[in-house]
Amino acid sequence: MRAALLLILAVSAAQAGEVREGPAAYGDWRSDAPGVVRLITPASMPAPFATTSAAHAPSLVARPASARLSVPPGFAVSEYASGLDRPRTLRAAPNGDVFVAESGASRLRVLRAADGAERPAQSSVFATDLPQPFGMAFWPPGPNPRFLYVALSSRVVRLPYESGDLRARGPAEVVVPHLPTGGHWTRDVVFSPDGRVMFVSIGSASNVGVADEKDRADVLAFDPDGSHARIYASGLRNCTAEAIHPATGGLWCVVNERDGLGDNLPPDYATSVREGAFYGWPWYYIGDHPDPRLKGQRSELAGRITVPDVLFQPHSAPLGIIFYDGWQFPPEYRGDAFVAFRGSWNREHRTGYKVVRVRFANGRPTGEYEDFLTGFVASDQAVWGRPVGAAVAHDGALLVSEDGNGTIWRVAYTGTNR
Repeated sequence: MRAALLLILAVSAAQAGEVREGPAAYGDWRSDAPGVVRLITPASMPAPFATTSAAHAPSLVARPASARLSVPPGFAVSEYASGLDRPRTLRAAPNGDVFVAESGASRLRVLRAADGAERPAQSSVFATDLPQPFGMAFWPPGPNPRFLYVALSSRVVRLPYESGDLRARGPAEVVVPHLPTGGHWTRDVVFSPDGRVMFVSIGSASNVGVADEKDRADVLAFDPDGSHARIYASGLRNCTAEAIHPATGGLWCVVNERDGLGDNLPPDYATSVREGAFYGWPWYYIGDHPDPRLKGQRSELAGRITVPDVLFQPHSAPLGIIFYDGWQFPPEYRGDAFVAFRGSWNREHRTGYKVVRVRFANGRPTGEYEDFLTGFVASDQAVWGRPVGAAVAHDGALLVSEDGNGTIWRVAYTGTNR
């Protein structure tokens, strides 16, 4: 591996398995390190306004010469691609090509690399004139998709595609002509394993508002042609990214929860998304906990709220989720999820700006999550990287996009695969 590209800091084996629970789970970036495990439960949440609500957005700086990324022992991380314009979601095509939504440039890019390569051999613009692209999904599922669906801020389109295409075969066809705009703008799109249902996530227009929220804070479901629109699940303040669990076939999403209740409230989360379920926003959070700003409203909803599966440190701002289905990493990683934390402004002590591993056992989450890739924070006041998207490459490496300096990073396992 070329030393010029390598940024790695292995952590000691003593850190692996360290579980932080209760108040110890609410640290800041200084306590981040691969192998550190956090377990946050509803019982460990503080009361609203236990701390003041901070406005503490970091400055974004160029990557310092001294920057070092940290990964667990046996792994190595290197720069895979650079010079991208706000790269967000990554999607691996069945043939191994990796598609990148460059939200800042209103385009999609495709990267092609041989297995084991540290950088792509080809980089091509696949499509342009796509305002604020975020989610991407190949359809139908399987080895020979015919379309690439793209979720834009105001609609869903699809581009004709055959395996190996480096440019779209034709113009974008509008599938869902109107999605609500304003407020949270990211839209993700995934398909059920049989390809019959298209799931589109829509964030709220506000923090805890109740007006102008029609079809907001929801996961919507459609037929692949955009027909038969319906609400699949609701009360998800901002389901920024979706994924299908490879073993169960169930839909998952990561959610940015509300601001303004204090440093450590409420947790962001990852959760399975159940048809017809209500997750509380805006009146409640993490089960039957009423938001004090709306207290007394919609009391009839108490007892009907689905509690999320895995709670994250508040204000981590998860923006990407992928389940590991490759064979390069050790076997215990298969079926676990990787979640990218972009970081948030609403916390006095900075958190986020890393990639974590969400642990599963027999297809079910344990509730714990583990730091996996850290080191994007430069200081209390500045960050140089904001992880957003993740994808599993054809060779089993993990690719991570960050939109602060427009780079993609590759994490490979270099130890002995047991």
